[in-house]
Amino acid sequence: MEKKPLYHFLPGSKLLSFGTVGCNFDCAFCQNYTTTQVNKNASSLDWVINRYSQKITPKDLVDLALSQKAAGIAYTYNEPAVFVEFARDTAKIAKRHGLKNVYVSNGFESPEAFEYMHGLIDAVNVDLKSFRPEFYLTVCKARLEPVLENIRSFFTAGIHTEITTLLIPGENDSPPELTDIASFIRSVSPDIPWHISAFFPAYRLTDIPPTSYSSMLSAYRIGQKAGLRYIYLGNVRDPQKSATYCPGCGQTLIDRQTYRTSLKNFSPDSGTCPRCGEEIAGVWH
Repeated sequence: MEKKPLYHFLPGSKLLSFGTVGCNFDCAFCQNYTTTQVNKNASSLDWVINRYSQKITPKDLVDLALSQKAAGIAYTYNEPAVFVEFARDTAKIAKRHGLKNVYVSNGFESPEAFEYMHGLIDAVNVDLKSFRPEFYLTVCKARLEPVLENIRSFFTAGIHTEITTLLIPGENDSPPELTDIASFIRSVSPDIPWHISAFFPAYRLTDIPPTSYSSMLSAYRIGQKAGLRYIYLGNVRDPQKSATYCPGCGQTLIDRQTYRTSLKNFSPDSGTCPRCGEEIAGVWH
């Protein structure tokens, strides 16, 4: 679950993750470009299909998840809206078997696609890549406003929502922009976890260095100042900044070492801090 990343949704449980090819974005820094962008080149697509792909049905995926004792299925690696019909068929069967459905999304989907999955998605992590329309247009070949609208829609629909921002040096890491991102999240809900993830050179952005730890810490503090209650650093080894703390008294509740999760002072049955009784936002059981 934590690899999605989802930190406030059934912590420590397993998900069956799968994806297809293609994307409605063309991010210059895409970490999964070998599959997300491959369908834009016929010869590359043929090579991937012949080498890596396999035919599988929605029922096959559900059966596999059940056999592995997974808590649910994650629609990930590429934008789920691209394969929304398959996702819907799978999610409906998964629901009948008591499995959760998780979207890992760029947040760019039509109202029709959103309604098509209504009642089937239990949790979502949305990449909020920037707060500048020009960044989305030039770097991602997309638009910002639909992403913001869908984040609001996911949360309003009662879908557990978490946000990830990949911090790219010199591109989307200025204090004013990070303040805008944190303030937007706060305007939807201060309880939405914000994952700040470190960038590593990939795809067409190979001339930009990895994100510095000091830049990550700066973003973390900006989130705190904006009033976000749950902030996490990803792609860096800092257990203190990946742990969950009670926003009421500061008690450490959940420890995370890479993807190993330990409920240190927290009972999923109660969902509250044992020291002060603060309710901890999330889906715990």
